[in-house]
Amino acid sequence: MEMHQLRYFAAIVDEGTFTAAAHRLHVSQSGISTQVAKLELELGQQLLYRSGRRIRLTPAGEAVLPLAKNALATLEAIKHTAAEFADALRGRVRLGMIMGCSIPAFLDTIADLSHTHPGIEVSLHEGYSDALQAQVLAGSLDLALIGYAGSVAPGLETGIVIDEPITAAVPAGHPLDRPDLRLRDLRDERILCLCPGTGIRAAYEDSCHRIGLRPRVDIDASSPVTLLRLAERGAGVAILSASSTQGFSGQAIPLADAATHARLGLITRQGQHPPAVQLLRTRLLAALQAG
Repeated sequence: MEMHQLRYFAAIVDEGTFTAAAHRLHVSQSGISTQVAKLELELGQQLLYRSGRRIRLTPAGEAVLPLAKNALATLEAIKHTAAEFADALRGRVRLGMIMGCSIPAFLDTIADLSHTHPGIEVSLHEGYSDALQAQVLAGSLDLALIGYAGSVAPGLETGIVIDEPITAAVPAGHPLDRPDLRLRDLRDERILCLCPGTGIRAAYEDSCHRIGLRPRVDIDASSPVTLLRLAERGAGVAILSASSTQGFSGQAIPLADAATHARLGLITRQGQHPPAVQLLRTRLLAALQAG
């Protein structure tokens, strides 16, 4: 049994003839007649008397008609409810992001949400990753895009977006501009790195500790772009992840003895979330993990 067969049956009864019902539903008369005949065959009962100028219901048809109309009304209610939910999904999402975030997929997703779900308000907050984790745990943020090394704080759920080793961004023509480097090779260089509380800084410091080096940073900044521009001007060697060195005029060289990776992840508190938060989380993860 198909819902369109019930719709045809009800329309024939309402209009009184196959021709009028076909005209109302914008289908052929033969098509509507065939489908109602299939319905009767499946039910094992004749529903309509076809003799005379107007169609009349058989006793079985009289019993089936109200049930058919109820089924059609229920289907329309389901469609209407789903449409209302999609169109009227509302709420405020407090979204944290790492300092200086300019990832196209991240920004595109937020911009697209304003068109597809105008009832959702997004409030953006920049910060360092350690602080963003604390804010998500405390409930002052709903979710956040953070950089980290190792694992996140207990009580957080993480969708990993990037997991990559740190590199040394060396200006063109520098004596260390070679295919591979080790952290020990940088002992006499001025080190540029992101501020404490960022994933790349944590990965750099942890990697140094693992091989017995004292991590040193001569200049720190909140933006990878700032560090790259300083490196291009000879201020030192920038320690960054490979993906954050795009557009650099020098070389981003992997550090063979850097054991701790820098990660980028989307975090939320463990547990249930409002529909608006869950929707944005799902869309951000899909976009970011697609690259």
